[in-house]
Amino acid sequence: MIPIAVTAIFDIGKTNKKLLLFDEQQQIVDQYAERIGELTDEDGFPCDDLLAIRRFIFAALDRIIENPGWNLQAVNFSAYGASLVYLDENGQPITPLYNYLKPYPEELANALFEKYGGQESWSRETASPYLGSLNSGLQLYRLKIERPELFKRVNFALHLPQYCSYLLTGLHSSDPTSIGCHTGLWDYEMQDYHEWVKQEGLTEKLAPLFPGNYKERVRYKGQAFWCGIGMHDSSAALVPYLQQADKKFTLLSTGTWCITLNPFNEDPLTPQELALDCLCYLSCEGKPVKASRLFGGHEHEIQVKRIADHFQQSVEQILSVSVDENFTPIPSSFTPAPGSLIEQLAFRDRSLQGFATASEAYHQLMVDLITLQAVSIRLVVNEDIRILFLEGGFAKNELFLHFLKRAFPKLTIQLGENAQVAALGALLLVKDSVRSSL
Repeated sequence: MIPIAVTAIFDIGKTNKKLLLFDEQQQIVDQYAERIGELTDEDGFPCDDLLAIRRFIFAALDRIIENPGWNLQAVNFSAYGASLVYLDENGQPITPLYNYLKPYPEELANALFEKYGGQESWSRETASPYLGSLNSGLQLYRLKIERPELFKRVNFALHLPQYCSYLLTGLHSSDPTSIGCHTGLWDYEMQDYHEWVKQEGLTEKLAPLFPGNYKERVRYKGQAFWCGIGMHDSSAALVPYLQQADKKFTLLSTGTWCITLNPFNEDPLTPQELALDCLCYLSCEGKPVKASRLFGGHEHEIQVKRIADHFQQSVEQILSVSVDENFTPIPSSFTPAPGSLIEQLAFRDRSLQGFATASEAYHQLMVDLITLQAVSIRLVVNEDIRILFLEGGFAKNELFLHFLKRAFPKLTIQLGENAQVAALGALLLVKDSVRSSL
């Protein structure tokens, strides 16, 4: 039997850690996922189990190499952003993998902004709204200020995708998509690390910046293959569309976060956009990608459970509701205010007693969610965009798609054809780089 040439992509999410095996035709030939329980950091706040992630990666590699039906050609990683792994001089993590949802000390952030021209200019220049621990640069700064002795021991601070790659390559690297995703590290005007990062001595802790398609030749248990340096999952999701689209488009990537990415909007971020959670990402080529974010999937999960509990139904029953064309939504006068749009969700304040059925309540929830989603989309979609690609969890939601089309009748909404689009993006990068080197 001739073994099948495969590329392994590890997609490390907050909820699921996945392995996907692709053949030469970019088809998935094997996959599996593992839910890894959380630990707590020194403050008792939940965090990912870094050692368990490491075990998952090596166990998966062992499984591939020991299978005579596979011939491993390459490996790459897509992973969530805003998480740093602090390595000592021996390459060992010296802190937990701190959670990007961990509360950030306001006084610490305010002192930094005061020192470097104020929050508004800091956010504009770094294309990063202030998001606390979601700004990974502020995580590194916090370590420096609150735990200086530990900070001195840090040899390199790697974002999670690059740490996963480091486990195989031993290479300390940074990639554009991780450095540029709401980190507060990158100056989009100067196309370099921001001055505050240099002045605070953080650059000496950050690994050298490599192109997104960089790869290293690796040998593991007698098997030689290429290994990419990994990338931020939201930016990875954009790669297949950029490679295939022949017209301008925007991508709405849905999951825990609903992120609208418009690589064709070159307008500078305004103070209003920054206040409503707009930002810029860096593409794997280092080009700005204007984006807006909504914590929609997370809120949807909470509210669906609330509806299910009230009407004594299962979550699955609520999610299986079909579109009722006769449904009349409760009107709401919504004016976006600074801060997270999701905090302004009207459904949060609605009593479920006013709904006769679970279907009626769920329809109203989706109307309210789409009201916010439409605001988020319009923040970055300009007039020359006529196509919106919808991918991720909400692409399978009949009500979400129905009300989204109503909100944007002039847009052609196309469903993403690949459910694992972030993994596909990481695959395309490592395959392209492998081909160019052979």
